[in-house]
Amino acid sequence: MSKKTSIRMSGLGGQGVVTAAHILGNAAFKDGLVSTVNPFFGAEKRLAPAESYVRIDTQSIYERGEVLFPNVIMIFHPHVITMGKCYTMPFFDGLQENGIIIANSEEVPQLGDDDLAKLARLNAKLYYFSATQVALDVGGTELASNMAMLGALLGVKPLVSSKSMKEALMERFGGGRFVASGTTAALDDELKGKYEKISELIEQNMEVMEAAGSAVKEFVI
Repeated sequence: MSKKTSIRMSGLGGQGVVTAAHILGNAAFKDGLVSTVNPFFGAEKRLAPAESYVRIDTQSIYERGEVLFPNVIMIFHPHVITMGKCYTMPFFDGLQENGIIIANSEEVPQLGDDDLAKLARLNAKLYYFSATQVALDVGGTELASNMAMLGALLGVKPLVSSKSMKEALMERFGGGRFVASGTTAALDDELKGKYEKISELIEQNMEVMEAAGSAVKEFVI
């Protein structure tokens, strides 16, 4: 029987949304699962809306492109919610019943009564934490915020193993280069420049993910 999880990651340019999706999809593959990854963005500039879509299954996946009906929505920046900086309005449109929302936000995301009522009818779970602060405190750079978001995801829904996640990190930053765009490649290089050795980057980002898994909080809708 298929055990598919569809994930929609929404953030802003420069937050590593594309990188996070690639690492997660690769980790799933290393765990013997089937995965597809599709980035989607407009103008390549910081703070412009950016999304990535990840599908993970135990069986073959024939769908491609945008995830219209996600099980999981990951919000990498509060402006996705408060300023509508995303390609889907409202940001949770299409969320499946019993779905999960994880937001990078110091406080409970600002949602209106109507939105909360809709999420309650879906029996959705809403999690939040400051991924940016965890990245700074543990990883030493806010560029590790995307790793904190992945850690939060695995904390509430362990889709892949820690071993495979580490292997995917090593392959991304220590081996061949995966390039979705020139901007993504530049961000990879910028992150590498924050650490003296690739091994340090891997270990600290694994620590970021572990810390994030413990820091995430649930808001009861």
